[in-house]
Amino acid sequence: MTLIDLIQAALREDMPRGDLTTDSLALAPRFGQARLIAKEDLVLSGTLAFEQTMLSLDPGCKVQWHFKEGDAVLKKQIICHINGDLIQVLKAERVALNFIGHLSGIATLTRRFVDQIAHTTTKILDTRKTLPGYRDLEKKAVSHGGGHNHRYNLSDAILIKDNHILVAGGLSKAVERIREHTRERIEVECSNLDEVKEAVAMGVERILLDNMSNDMLKASLALIPKETETEASGNMSVDRVKSVAELGVSYISVGAITHSAPTADVSLLFDWQESEMPAI
Repeated sequence: MTLIDLIQAALREDMPRGDLTTDSLALAPRFGQARLIAKEDLVLSGTLAFEQTMLSLDPGCKVQWHFKEGDAVLKKQIICHINGDLIQVLKAERVALNFIGHLSGIATLTRRFVDQIAHTTTKILDTRKTLPGYRDLEKKAVSHGGGHNHRYNLSDAILIKDNHILVAGGLSKAVERIREHTRERIEVECSNLDEVKEAVAMGVERILLDNMSNDMLKASLALIPKETETEASGNMSVDRVKSVAELGVSYISVGAITHSAPTADVSLLFDWQESEMPAI
């Protein structure tokens, strides 16, 4: 699904039979300016989705951005100005705000995690825990927040998880069977020290340490060769992530940055002109 497809679907969802309130006002095009305001400190993401939503209903409108994606925006700052037919901007308002609020929320939460571990070499990763159809936008928002993208989809990389191990009859058997069919790098999820030892013995390229306490993470890292990448995952919070990074893991994956990010609070304020433009 392209961005335009997603925007059109969102507009149809919001206006299946038009905008009953605005259409019933029966106003001719009315031109003016609107301001997008930050109502809290945030990290900006979703500008293209916001602008394309406006252009979908008013192709002649102009959006002037005062910040770029990834920038920190402070409360009460003006993010952009929109000039055009404010009747159409009014119809596009909620869908456009939903995009930019949701995506800026992801970027903002990601930045909080990234800031906590900035003094280490560990990188924050996202996961595939994204809204259906929104993955591209949400993973870009993670990047705008300073995070890094894990595999984009199931076609991108090999990650052997607990259920793969179960159906294959064991961790080693799963690795062996995959190596019979591909030369791709292999990551294996481990939840205890025995699995870590087995993954090390199989020489996999990355080991995911899942839902482990800090003490177990430390013990696991002592077993893993320096050349093997490590990833910690599970129950990662802003308060905890610093202590995990300081253990020396290569990556920390955080599903919450996409599936639980609060929506950034933004508002669209209109400067209506005194009179309507004559209908043509």
